[in-house]
Amino acid sequence: MEIKQTVTEWKQMIIPALKSKAEELEMMGYSQASPEDVWSCLKQKVWKGEPEKRLHEIVQDVLHLASGTYLSYLTMSSYQNDNLMASIAALTGKEE
Repeated sequence: MEIKQTVTEWKQMIIPALKSKAEELEMMGYSQASPEDVWSCLKQKVWKGEPEKRLHEIVQDVLHLASGTYLSYLTMSSYQNDNLMASIAALTGKEE
């Protein structure tokens, strides 16, 4: 039987998947994508907290993260940070 743990307990095991997804997002034009951003996006938009999941479910969630979901996360983060122009510049790779 496969073990279920909270998503945070699996984080160290899935770092390669997070890096891979960040690289994919960078190739799609999200120049500031990082594994930590991908992780935060998943926690806020996909998992909404600390659900218990199996390792393969976590990896599947990471690899199937849609760019639209990531963009939504970045947009909401920029509103929360109250620094929209800096976030847009970071996304496009252009200086303000």
